[in-house]
Amino acid sequence: MQLQVIQNKIYQVRGERIMLDFDLAEMYGVETRALKQAVRRNLERFPEDFMFQLSKPEWQQLITNCDNLPENIKFSPATPFAFTEQGVAMLSSVLNSKKAIEVNIAIIRAFVVLRQHLADYKDLKEAIAILEKEMNTKFKDINQALHYLLNKDQKEKEQANRKQIGYKRD
Repeated sequence: MQLQVIQNKIYQVRGERIMLDFDLAEMYGVETRALKQAVRRNLERFPEDFMFQLSKPEWQQLITNCDNLPENIKFSPATPFAFTEQGVAMLSSVLNSKKAIEVNIAIIRAFVVLRQHLADYKDLKEAIAILEKEMNTKFKDINQALHYLLNKDQKEKEQANRKQIGYKRD
């Protein structure tokens, strides 16, 4: 299974990267109904941080923001289950098949790649912030030097044009 295909099915909800039940069912080659049944039979394996059901507003927002959702799913009356990375890993023990294990390995690899991209992004963001701070300091120094030079010429002109005081020679 291609990594890019899997990455396109990973969404951000409640600050978590998740995959939806119908996408997972498609990848595992089972019906969504069968996947949900297997999960419901083993709910003790899926605590809230492994799997949760989307609320209606979350589901509507996801439909609005994501254009790659299947049309028949968008109008389903039931909201889908959302599986975090740990929940996806737990699914392989619930769906005990060779294909489930292979797909699971590919999905976990996709999550790892996304996590690496996020870490690279944070490093890049920090480097840019440091560079920006250094540039601001240098621009401030250059600005001060220019103001000094401009004021220096002006002060010299004022000194030359001022009225002399003290004793004058005749």
